[in-house]
Amino acid sequence: MFFSIIIPLFNRPQEIEELLATLVKQTYTAFEVLIIEDGSKDDAKEIVDSFKNDLDIHYHFKPNEGQGFARNLGFEKAKGDYFIIFDSDCLIPSNYLENVKNHLYNNHLDAFGGPDDAHHSFTPTQKAISYAMTSVFTTGGIRGKSNNA
Repeated sequence: MFFSIIIPLFNRPQEIEELLATLVKQTYTAFEVLIIEDGSKDDAKEIVDSFKNDLDIHYHFKPNEGQGFARNLGFEKAKGDYFIIFDSDCLIPSNYLENVKNHLYNNHLDAFGGPDDAHHSFTPTQKAISYAMTSVFTTGGIRGKSNNA
């Protein structure tokens, strides 16, 4: 089972570095990562390139059209049996792909989702908000480019 992880990106190089660092730690390693940079002025190509020795990673830059178009380009380029979409501010638990693979072997699913990790710097209140904003098919979080938390 091979996964294609598609990550639309717009002007968030530091966040993508943190996300990619969590993907390096995955216990299941049959996956590729597609970074679709959507017209960023502050591009992350150097950061993405720094992970080439640790991940099967592909960088694609396109003119800005929005996150949906970036995801669609990722779908076109992906080679996986399953596609997984992460926002650039997600932090992925090290056993995430292993758990998804095991569940998919035992259950037929057309779609799946789940929460990401809370950032280590979060206060207890921020962790509670982050937990409350997650659901089965999507994640929402309070991380972003602004430090106004």
